[in-house]
Amino acid sequence: MALANIFSKDVAAGIIKRIEQLTPATTAKWGKMNVAQMLAHCNVTYELIYEDKHPKPNFLLKLLLKTVVKKAVTNEAPYKQNLRTAPAFLIVDERVFENEKKRLIEHISKTQQLGESHFHNKVSHSFGVLTSTEWNNMFYKHLDHHLTQFGV
Repeated sequence: MALANIFSKDVAAGIIKRIEQLTPATTAKWGKMNVAQMLAHCNVTYELIYEDKHPKPNFLLKLLLKTVVKKAVTNEAPYKQNLRTAPAFLIVDERVFENEKKRLIEHISKTQQLGESHFHNKVSHSFGVLTSTEWNNMFYKHLDHHLTQFGV
């Protein structure tokens, strides 16, 4: 079953609508993050694309990521609850809800506007070259997982 296409205006708008339903008081159904930390966590995916703030994995780690982790991140199977995450995605400090929400909406909008063709065969920070379908699955599945976690 194909995942919804995050590159389409309607799907991106639907995700943004779900994000706009969140408030600083929204609580998680599972996990340790508060809602602001979850938004910051989701922003990391886009920071790895649009910002140069996270170190690239060394050769051995990248090989491990490409051979073991890539399929789980880019396939259509949903994430299980309470899975461990990569160190760059761990958000343990407090974040400002409105700032993280605004950043995430901007990232989703930018990604949608750049479109599917921009991402086809684009090199990922951690996984090497990904198809537009793999990029889509990674973006959509991650956002859907965490928005579901917070009940929207």
